[in-house]
Amino acid sequence: MTATLTEHPPTPGPTAPAAARRSWVPAPLRHSAALARRGLIKTIHSPEALLDVTLQPIIFLLLFVYVFGGAIAGSSDDYLQYALPGVLLQTVVFASAGTGVGLAEDLKTGIFDRFRSLPISRAAPLVGAVGADLVRYITSGVIMLAFGFALGYRTSAGPLAVLGAFGLVVLFAFAMCWIFTALGVVSREPRSVQGISAMIMLPLTFASSVFVPVETMPDWLRPFAEVNPVSRCADAVRALLAGEPAAAATTASLVTSAIVVAIFAPLAVTLYRRRT
Repeated sequence: MTATLTEHPPTPGPTAPAAARRSWVPAPLRHSAALARRGLIKTIHSPEALLDVTLQPIIFLLLFVYVFGGAIAGSSDDYLQYALPGVLLQTVVFASAGTGVGLAEDLKTGIFDRFRSLPISRAAPLVGAVGADLVRYITSGVIMLAFGFALGYRTSAGPLAVLGAFGLVVLFAFAMCWIFTALGVVSREPRSVQGISAMIMLPLTFASSVFVPVETMPDWLRPFAEVNPVSRCADAVRALLAGEPAAAATTASLVTSAIVVAIFAPLAVTLYRRRT
């Protein structure tokens, strides 16, 4: 009887909350998702940060369609049918350059040094930043596509083809963002990233089939425009939205995106680990 009274009851307290905190999601992914959420909250509290991926592309589309459309295609309506897929791609690809600029700003302010003092994966801040920007690309693309339809753009493709075209654009931007991420890691000044990104993106987008057919370009420029990965992606998106055969261009764009990610994602992570 005495032994029964002095026996201590089991103590489930410390183990129950710990079990509740356990998750089947790997820790690096959870850490990256938490930091991606931080990036999205930061963007929501700074709406002006979205101007480059919302208002600027709309101005681009209006200027090209209503100022140059008549001269290029004979009418603004006809040119809208040609230009919208290209401008959609240009919008999202230009947004990918913002990933490098934002990363350079965070590195300069020292926020990544604070992250390093936390018990989280070393690559989580980098992956989280890219994940947050992926949401920016999707938002920008949706706005541009909706605005194009409001202007009068029409597609004969089905919903799956439209989603496929949109996914191809986002995937291409995701691949390109790793180039600018690597650039943001090695650059000391955000303005340097912005300037170098413009030097890369302007020839890639304007010397391509984004705004005009490659066949209308001078002989010396046409070979570059034909092998330009932006042209391949723009051709694929345009064909998908028009309901035309797009297998060759889509395959070329997917292969290009895969190669860029395979090269620059590990490079960006390696450079980031060396710097931090």
